[in-house]
Amino acid sequence: MIDRSRLSLAFIQIFIASLMAALFGRLFFLQIADGPRYREAALNIQSRDIVTPASRGVIVDDIGTPMAMNRAGLVVTIDRSVIDKLPDKGIGVISRVATVLGLEYNDLYIRTRICPELPKDQRIGCWNGTRYQPIPVTKEATQAQALNILEHSDLYPGVNAEPVSMRNYPSFEGEYATHVLGYVGPVTDADLNNTDGKSYFRNELIGKAGLEYQYDSYLRGQAGIKTVIVDRKEAVTRQSQNTKPIPGDNLILNINAKLQSVVEAELAASIQRAKSLGHRGDSGAAIVLDVKTGAVLAMASYPTYDPNIWENGITVKQAQSLYSEKTAVPALSRAIQGAYAPASTFKVISTSAAVRAGYSTDASYNCPASVMIGNREFKNFDSKAAGRISLKTAIAISCDSMWYQIAYDEWVRDGGLKPKPSPNDYFFTTAKGYGVGKKTGIDLPSEISGRLPDRDWKKAWYAQNKDFYCNYKARAPKSQQTQLLLDIARENCLDGDKVRAGDAVNFSIGQGDTLLTPLQLAAAYAAIANGGTLYQPQVAKAIVKPDGTIVKQFKPVVNGTIPADKKTISFLHTALRAVVTSGTAAGAFAGLPVEVSGKTGTGQVFGKNWDGTRKGDTSWFASFAPSNKPQYAVVMMVSQGGFGASTSGVGVRHIYEYIFGTNGKTSVMPNGVPTSLPTIDTTKFGSFAKKTTSKAVKK
Repeated sequence: MIDRSRLSLAFIQIFIASLMAALFGRLFFLQIADGPRYREAALNIQSRDIVTPASRGVIVDDIGTPMAMNRAGLVVTIDRSVIDKLPDKGIGVISRVATVLGLEYNDLYIRTRICPELPKDQRIGCWNGTRYQPIPVTKEATQAQALNILEHSDLYPGVNAEPVSMRNYPSFEGEYATHVLGYVGPVTDADLNNTDGKSYFRNELIGKAGLEYQYDSYLRGQAGIKTVIVDRKEAVTRQSQNTKPIPGDNLILNINAKLQSVVEAELAASIQRAKSLGHRGDSGAAIVLDVKTGAVLAMASYPTYDPNIWENGITVKQAQSLYSEKTAVPALSRAIQGAYAPASTFKVISTSAAVRAGYSTDASYNCPASVMIGNREFKNFDSKAAGRISLKTAIAISCDSMWYQIAYDEWVRDGGLKPKPSPNDYFFTTAKGYGVGKKTGIDLPSEISGRLPDRDWKKAWYAQNKDFYCNYKARAPKSQQTQLLLDIARENCLDGDKVRAGDAVNFSIGQGDTLLTPLQLAAAYAAIANGGTLYQPQVAKAIVKPDGTIVKQFKPVVNGTIPADKKTISFLHTALRAVVTSGTAAGAFAGLPVEVSGKTGTGQVFGKNWDGTRKGDTSWFASFAPSNKPQYAVVMMVSQGGFGASTSGVGVRHIYEYIFGTNGKTSVMPNGVPTSLPTIDTTKFGSFAKKTTSKAVKK
């Protein structure tokens, strides 16, 4: 009994000793081994970071003209954490501020709302930050307005006014380049919580679109941080660190501001010309590339708008205009985000496909008024027959019926509706080699890939839409149950996963489900011009530090080689020149001393506009010049613009006149494409930039 008691006592003593050892060990770990971490945590509770954003780098064109820079402004901010505590929730303060600044109350109210507080369709212009951060409502307050607010602080609780550096897009040459440059905006919670490794501070401005977004990590620089230690009364006791802001790097573009201005103006003029010819002419795009490098010398989208509205505070009316179908959605970049049927401009690709399939560029072909494919008649343009003609003439006059026959024959050889295990698919594979259905890789965000409606695409499309077409009567509105649409639905239900004869025929002339962006077409024509190299379009030329040190210089990037041999490319040069001298574009280019090679396109569109009217034809002209020694590729597209030659063709001609300085025009690029980097000197442009216009949309 005594031995058992002694054993129990020993066990208890060992247990207590072990417990004490564990407690002392944990205490040692917390106090000594892990002490620095807890000391740092304690300091963090008492520390305050004062962040000074860095001066954002400027963006200049190829000769050093600023296209995005910084200028001084007066910002007025409203602190929601203060005005929300007022009896009227700050309505009176917002109303008085709106009166002083000459703004609409509703616009100011939207600007001070946290985005989740508003319905999704009313969030444009809302605040993406938190209510605990002062919200800027304007950065262009006058000194009188700022003094009025500061001197009557009792009437404006939570309102402050102070100097601020603001982003400005000066348009020194009359250009906007909105969809290329983009804009900046405040850091949002989503930005702070990003998982891509980027770190931001709440009071920084970061790129939100275009080049401002693409090269934000270079342009933004590094913010300065001053960390101070405070006591429980928020009094500063000492300073723990103080790093000065490092200015952002500058961005040099391949864009030429003068040429950009010309391209924007000629695109707008082409839209108006389309309207004068009786067409709707609602939107468009125009691009100029250096065929030898893929450099983007100009890229315009219509309608456009002044990018300064984002920095100055966008109004509800401006926001609605930017995203409204009634104004043709000016926020959309047609050059890289708009996809359209390329129509006859696609025939250069079809020519390459035909040669690969064994057809000779030296042979003659029939161009009848129409061709029967199955039980459907496919008509030539204007239902005119041209007899037996050469392939060169067929391209010059843009014969469709010749391509109907070639495409149908190849479709049959590949097995028709019961394709061979490994069909040749010359038209599809050739188009893919030209970049159809793939992004060009341009250094801008939000580029789309267009559409290559090959066999894989048809299967994927069918899987997504089979249920709709097989139950068309039950699912489609009565207004869309015409006999034609019912027949189409039945066909799509039965064999929508197959490439049908009509699909092959339409594909050969750039119609049907084929969609290209204007930039994709420009890259393809640039490849034909330079002998076959498909370059990646590049907007940026170099990144340099404020002291001129080169950080990065962008070299041409090759995306591939088009599937066409030297003889085919040589033939295309000859045929495209014939289009301008004796074909569909002869009238548009008559009297131009510069030799231009190009192709017209008039794309038929199926569908209706927002107001119920039927969509009109897409006008295209794709080209390069000079024909004997190509340097520039110019493409213009006008949505619902009518014929390719009379609308887009004339616009492209005028662009070439300004490039080469002919027909009474002064050359905007008298020395051609610069080969060296410019010196960046914003001081010669003055200490201020042109202020924003009162209208959001440029028409």
